[in-house]
Amino acid sequence: MKIKGKVIKYGDNIDTDVIIPARYLNTSDPKELAQHCMVDLDPTFVKRVQQGDIMVAGANFGCGSSREHAPIAIKASRIACVIAKSFARIFYRNSINTGLPIIEYDGDIDEADVLEVDFSLGIIKNLTKGKEGSFPPFPEFLQNIINKGGLLGALKEGV
Repeated sequence: MKIKGKVIKYGDNIDTDVIIPARYLNTSDPKELAQHCMVDLDPTFVKRVQQGDIMVAGANFGCGSSREHAPIAIKASRIACVIAKSFARIFYRNSINTGLPIIEYDGDIDEADVLEVDFSLGIIKNLTKGKEGSFPPFPEFLQNIINKGGLLGALKEGV
């Protein structure tokens, strides 16, 4: 699986309450959640995010409460992948379970850079800077879960 997209970048310790504030948790509709994604940190996010963009962040992304709404909101906002220095473990698991690809990587990436990510080979190419880095490739079973839209989609197909 390969993706290519433009970077939207944030810092360290982005918690789930910032990704999708609690006041918007009266719905589980992904499209509605996407309309409020990152609103308290970046009110411009919803208007500027494009299909296939890549969210990049610092350390401890997705810390805080264990709500699945956070990766659902990010995925529904049309983000193709989240790359961070590190993730809160429950956020990592919720992301895979909801079909949002995430990568731990600490490379030289800036806002608006264009990246190409190959999940099978574990390669990130920064096309803007002409640099390349690596990460542990996703095992086939995780790629399958993500390709099926999440754990429930994979289980429905008997995988």
